[in-house]
Amino acid sequence: MTVRNVAREKLEKDQLSLGVGVRMTRSVEIAPAMVAAGFDWLFLDMEHGTMSLDACAQICVAALEAGISPIARVPNGQYSEATRALDNGAMGIVMPHVDTAAEAREVVDRLKYPPVGHRSMGGTGPHYGLRAASSGDAAKALNAANLTVVMLETPTAIANAEEIAAVPGVDVLLIGTNDLCAEMGIHGDFGNDRVVDAYAKMIAACKKHGKFPGMAGIYNEALMPRYIEMGARFILSGQDANFLMASAVARTGFLRKVHV
Repeated sequence: MTVRNVAREKLEKDQLSLGVGVRMTRSVEIAPAMVAAGFDWLFLDMEHGTMSLDACAQICVAALEAGISPIARVPNGQYSEATRALDNGAMGIVMPHVDTAAEAREVVDRLKYPPVGHRSMGGTGPHYGLRAASSGDAAKALNAANLTVVMLETPTAIANAEEIAAVPGVDVLLIGTNDLCAEMGIHGDFGNDRVVDAYAKMIAACKKHGKFPGMAGIYNEALMPRYIEMGARFILSGQDANFLMASAVARTGFLRKVHV
C-alpha cells in the first residue's frame, strides 16, 4: 500500500513545498480553501495557538480528502499529542526547539514506527480511507510518507545542524527564524548576515545528508527569495490570520476612499 503526501512529493522533485499556518481557523473548510489558493501543506499550530487535538484531527481528515498535507506542530517534547495527531490524520509533525542530534534521535524514535523508531501502532486510521490494512504494511507506508520536521531555533542548533541532519529518520530541518533572531539578540533582523550564515549552514547540512531544508518566520517578499535561492524548499509561506487581515485592510481602505 502507499500513502500520498503532497508536501513530500514536491520536496522529492526539488520543488517548493508551500505551507500555510493555521492558527485562527477551526473550520474544516480551511483545507479545500488552501488547496484552491495553491498551497501544498497545512501547518496546524498547537504550540502557540489554542487549537485542540480534536480540531487538529478534524482538519487533518478534511485535508486528506482535499489533497493537501496536514502537518501539526506540537509543543516541544509533547509526544503524546504528536502521536495522537499522527494516528488521526496528520501527515507529519513539526517538533520545535531541537538543539542536538540526541534530541533529534528521540524525535525520530517517538514518531516513526519500527524498525525506524518505536512509535506505538494506533490501529486503522484515516490516511488510507479507513480501509483495513496489515500493521506491517501501514507502518511501512506511513514511515515513508510522513514528514518528521525538526525546528532549529538557536545558535546551538545551527552549530549542530550537520549532526542533526545526519540522524536517520529526520526529513526536514526547519529554521524558526523569529526565535533564532531573538536568541541572537537581533529581533526581526531577518536579513542579517548571521541569519544568512545560519541558513547556509543548515542548507549545506541538508544537501550533504539528503534532507530537506526549510524556512519559517520570514514573510517579507523582498527577503524570501534570498533563502529560496540558497536552497530552502519547505516553505512556511504565511498564516491564516495575516492573510485575512491583509485582505480585509485592503478592502476597507478601498471602500473608505469611495466616499469621503
